[in-house]
Amino acid sequence: MAEQPATWLGLDADAKPLVIAGLALGLGIGGFFDGIVFHQILQFHHMLSSHPDASVATNLRLNVVADGLFHLGTYTFTIVGLVLFSRAWRFRPVPKSGRTLLGAVIMGWGVFNLAEGVVNHHLLGIHHVWPAGPGPLVLWDAVFLLWGALFLVVGYLTIRTDSAATPTGEADAVAADGSGSE
Repeated sequence: MAEQPATWLGLDADAKPLVIAGLALGLGIGGFFDGIVFHQILQFHHMLSSHPDASVATNLRLNVVADGLFHLGTYTFTIVGLVLFSRAWRFRPVPKSGRTLLGAVIMGWGVFNLAEGVVNHHLLGIHHVWPAGPGPLVLWDAVFLLWGALFLVVGYLTIRTDSAATPTGEADAVAADGSGSE
């Protein structure tokens, strides 16, 4: 009987360091996208623009500092992801797969959206995706969460369809008599 390959979250355990590196990179990239696009270019909101204390919510200088600290956090995730990626790529059993890395980055971006959306939009209420946009606040906040969930699923499926990160099917082969080997 063949030995089952080690797995982690349904993936080949050897892919774990690459997936973790991609998750960290995705957290950073997702945060940079949010900060650059929503905070700076579109100016939909700042980090504290829906803070319950109006003197905080309307203080542009304080909001810009909070945005900067947010960017520092995303920068840190990106650097950690790059370091983890460099270490993973040098480790022999880790698959050298761009597809697995891409899927993990997409998953990390999804994790960012889900965590940031739940914490900042819903639990703390310090900002919302598009407070001045058409429709209720909760609509845009919900779309942000759905976007994160979609990224999480698409990223995971991207990794799962990569043979480099999927456990080999050899151990799963079952003979017609059910003995476990063909």
